[in-house]
Amino acid sequence: MENVKVLLGEVFNEIADGISTGSFAPKVKVGLTILGSELGSQELIKGAEMAIKKYNDFEVVLIGQKSDTPLKTVYVDSEEEMHKKMDELLDSGEIDAAVTMHYNFPIGVSTVGRVITPGLGKELILATTTGTSSTHRVEGMVKNALHGIITAKSLGIESPTVGILNVDGARQVERALKELSGNGYHIEFAESVRSDGGCIMRGNDLLAAASDVMVMDTLTGNIMMKMFSSYTTGGSYESLGYGYGPGVGEGQSRIVCILSRASGAPVVCEAIRFAASCAKGRLTETTNKEYDKARKAGLEGILKELTKDVKKTSSEEVKMPDKKVVTESIAGIDILELDNAVLVLAKEGIYSESGMGCTGPIVLTSTEDFEKAVDVLFENKLITQKPSNIQC
Repeated sequence: MENVKVLLGEVFNEIADGISTGSFAPKVKVGLTILGSELGSQELIKGAEMAIKKYNDFEVVLIGQKSDTPLKTVYVDSEEEMHKKMDELLDSGEIDAAVTMHYNFPIGVSTVGRVITPGLGKELILATTTGTSSTHRVEGMVKNALHGIITAKSLGIESPTVGILNVDGARQVERALKELSGNGYHIEFAESVRSDGGCIMRGNDLLAAASDVMVMDTLTGNIMMKMFSSYTTGGSYESLGYGYGPGVGEGQSRIVCILSRASGAPVVCEAIRFAASCAKGRLTETTNKEYDKARKAGLEGILKELTKDVKKTSSEEVKMPDKKVVTESIAGIDILELDNAVLVLAKEGIYSESGMGCTGPIVLTSTEDFEKAVDVLFENKLITQKPSNIQC
């Protein structure tokens, strides 16, 4: 009887919302995992409640342990179970997007952050902030530019302006993107606020949000996110912006947005809104469409030209072991050695996959192979110490 009352309540609420908004389309549902924050679960719940109160065009489903909140909650007992349940809800369509912490994306997927800059109070999309688009720096930044454009378009910015932060490889990225644009994949390049102009951006441009999308390598983007989100608090509490954003890349079918363990309620609130906007803007469909357009403009040839002089990690043929379910992660591997680490393990009959965790590159193995894999990587000097799995 109680379940019937709850269902009836939800139906009447949807009818009331439809009357008030003029639309009876179902609301987007965003899942929020609430275990693992340095600030405690209640801070995340506070952010979710702020989002519901501030915005009325999406629903929030909490995933975690029982707590004192009227929000719908899917109960789990641990962080591991929490992420499994989150993925299940996404894959089944019970939620349209999710916001979580320390989620491992595969190589090729990186997160696109969104901040409010102090210069003029404008929004700026940072491409990218966690994960990695490629193990090759310049190739990764070219893909980061695409991921930033894709995210901007899913937010309704039809022709986002693109700037490239002046870091190592920026000029190569500029040449590659201008070639891609000249081949038919139109990119609207931003102009620096500095007197010399151009699309290579300086610190002034970051503060003023001189472009809609700012392209950089992921580690720089991660630092920028932390600076913009917590420069008023000393770093222990992220109070501004929209979080580290959705994981974007070819084959990424789930909309998963990332928070830091230090993200406070105001950031949680806007991260949920960011996730809902990506779901409404059909982020995954936009990804496929934009990559298709870029490939027609010669993306693969441009990337191949960028990486042709990269020394191969191994010239010998290695037979890959049978695929296994990989649940254990090994950190501490340099990103330039990541592919080599997988090959070294394969030579020893260990199946593994490369990925990117919240602390950097990781190799994923099965539980049964984990200890042996650690020994092999240590003996081959691919890790400097036998690690415990570090979480951010």
